[in-house]
Amino acid sequence: MATLSEWIAGARPRTLPAAISPVIVGTAAAAAHHDPGTGAKGASLGLALLAALVAGSLQVGVNYANDYSDGIRGTDEERVGPVRLVGQRLAEPSAVKLAAIVSLAVGAFFGFALVALSSAWILLPIGGLAIVAAWRYTGGDNPYGYRGLGEVYVFIFFGLVATLGTLFTQAGTITAVGLLGAVGVGCLAMAILVANNLRDIPTDTETGKTTLAVRLGDGGTRRLYLGLYGATALLTLAMTIWRPWAPVALLGLLVAVPGIRAVRRGATSRDLIPAIGTTGMAELLWALLLIWPLALAG
Repeated sequence: MATLSEWIAGARPRTLPAAISPVIVGTAAAAAHHDPGTGAKGASLGLALLAALVAGSLQVGVNYANDYSDGIRGTDEERVGPVRLVGQRLAEPSAVKLAAIVSLAVGAFFGFALVALSSAWILLPIGGLAIVAAWRYTGGDNPYGYRGLGEVYVFIFFGLVATLGTLFTQAGTITAVGLLGAVGVGCLAMAILVANNLRDIPTDTETGKTTLAVRLGDGGTRRLYLGLYGATALLTLAMTIWRPWAPVALLGLLVAVPGIRAVRRGATSRDLIPAIGTTGMAELLWALLLIWPLALAG
């Protein structure tokens, strides 16, 4: 039976920045929209907290669901990196499946509360789709994560939907700054998965898991990883049209330098694990550093 620390490790807490970052950016964009003269609504810390609970619960649910689905398929048995509860036979598959379902249900509960309190009912079906997509990532008869579409899911739901959903529940609208921030968050969230799948190319190829990294190959995946950072930098610079101090957020990307160097020099297997961690930290710091230029320096 898995220990508490193994269950926590199986939830992959290092991926939580990908869940929290879009909430931070969406809230900052909502604060930037606030205008007492026109009556435009701004940020709400209460709604931001609810959005964070939704995002965090869904992230943990996705991680447990992936652990379960990959584990019963046998694609996790030879992997390096974080704990695999099913693949390493630390927990019964049924227990991990239940943990995934409970986590997704908690996310659904907080999501309904967020929609109800903000009266943003248009987001209800989108939230339902996010939960279905979370399970279908590696679950079901034809999981799209095995067809090279995992990055698309991450970009849409942990980039666009999470950021713009947070913004919409608070400000009641979508703004240009919010849209640029959402795409930037999506690029960095994608970069986390790209680094993860770059590390797993050999084992995924052997087990028939055709991720985007497997399709692109080693060189193409490394170029994509670097390109996502470049895209985020350009999007941040584009924000200067509305918020001149937005480039301050680029300082947050400096924490990713060790990981970027590892990818550029051709690191493989366990040597790529730091790239995954530094990318998640870079996403979080980039989001935090956007608070001042968006919410306070307007």
